[in-house]
Amino acid sequence: MEVEKDNDLIRAALDLVQKGQDFALAIVTETWGSSPRQAGSFMLISQDGHIAGSVSGGCVEADVIMEAHEVMSNGASKVLTFGVSDETAWVSGLSCGGTIKVFICSKKNIQKDLFSRIHRTEQTKKNIALVCNLDTGEVGETTSIVDSLTHKNTTSNLIFITLLPKPRLFIVGAVQIAQHLLSMAKEAGFDFIIIDPRSQFASEKRFPNAKIHIEWPDEALEKYSVNSNDALVTLTHDSKIDEAALGLALRLPFYCISSLGSNRTNAKRIKRLQKEGFTEVELARINAPAGLKIGAKTPAEIAISILAQLIERKRTIKSAK
Repeated sequence: MEVEKDNDLIRAALDLVQKGQDFALAIVTETWGSSPRQAGSFMLISQDGHIAGSVSGGCVEADVIMEAHEVMSNGASKVLTFGVSDETAWVSGLSCGGTIKVFICSKKNIQKDLFSRIHRTEQTKKNIALVCNLDTGEVGETTSIVDSLTHKNTTSNLIFITLLPKPRLFIVGAVQIAQHLLSMAKEAGFDFIIIDPRSQFASEKRFPNAKIHIEWPDEALEKYSVNSNDALVTLTHDSKIDEAALGLALRLPFYCISSLGSNRTNAKRIKRLQKEGFTEVELARINAPAGLKIGAKTPAEIAISILAQLIERKRTIKSAK
């Protein structure tokens, strides 16, 4: 299974490790029917009661926290199953009608330096493969645990999880829509990069705490190793700037490429890009006008429609795998 890394949870775990505090890790290993969190979702429970992440929409967390404290106390891992029933749906079940299985392990059974290793992959934007051994309670990188089991000639109940880096959103055009999109995309779990050669638009005052490139988009994009977890949107309405981005983006593995502008503007854009040698199949990757059709009018509404499209495309691709 694949799931995006929860960087807040990883940082919380690193902080607890550095302070020498005890904690337990709860992981959704299986789901059936409707469930609020996907398999691979994590929740961290510290000895002093701090929690990070979640394994449901809130309906089973209290039970998981109670069981996690018992795991911390005796060191024995647990596998819990929560499902709906008419009598207990609002007590310790899933009122949405689904069933989930949650594995809880103690800190001592988590591979040493695991969270440091996971944290480092965020800088490289690479995946990291983990495995949960439900028989022994161990959690670690796939190679270390599988190699150990192979050496022992042991068959175990293993759950494999691939942690993906946070998706990056490359925003070309430091306009007002970008200001709204940036704040919303952050809450939705995206990292973001602002690109605009116009310094009067691309300023730290307008985009605090953002990574800004005051240069042409093709020059800025060449500095990154783009992967299929990344998306790009152009917002300038200036064909020279937008098409400098699109001309390179169409050669890169962005999972979503969107461009602001009317149908008429996009038709002219397509003709110009065709003259540069792009095929109909390549040009079909451009979502234009950018965003889902929700009747958006204001900059904030347009930003919502663009973000909704980014999420829709991402989830559609994942469900098709």
